[in-house]
Amino acid sequence: MKKTLRNCVVSLSILLACSCAAFADGNAFTPLNFDDTVYGTPVRTSSTTTTGSVSTSVPRTLDEPAGNSKMENAIIQLDNAQVDVRNELLNYKSKYADVDAQYKAIKAERKALDKQIKSIEKRIKKIDKQKENIRKNMS
Repeated sequence: MKKTLRNCVVSLSILLACSCAAFADGNAFTPLNFDDTVYGTPVRTSSTTTTGSVSTSVPRTLDEPAGNSKMENAIIQLDNAQVDVRNELLNYKSKYADVDAQYKAIKAERKALDKQIKSIEKRIKKIDKQKENIRKNMS
């Protein structure tokens, strides 16, 4: 009992210590520029432009961190990959629906044939019984 209580207290204290850092206010973190935006106030930058590999589809503003174009390109690539995976999923779903429809049709045909076989077998048994009754009456 004491051991369980001690383990519980230790785990709760570790959880509390880790959660303080997670719930701290004003923890502005940008991976490339650590001091660009502290507490939501952007740092003023000069109006000079730099030449580099900037995406032409997304215009950059002055208060954006320098790595945003790369991040946006990565997000666009992930979006494209997600679209491709969704298209592949739709293809598999349509193939599955086709196979499922074929399966249901074959299953229904099998069931109908089974009923026909059983009804023919019953008719054969009836005919056999009638033949036996006729033979008994003749003798």
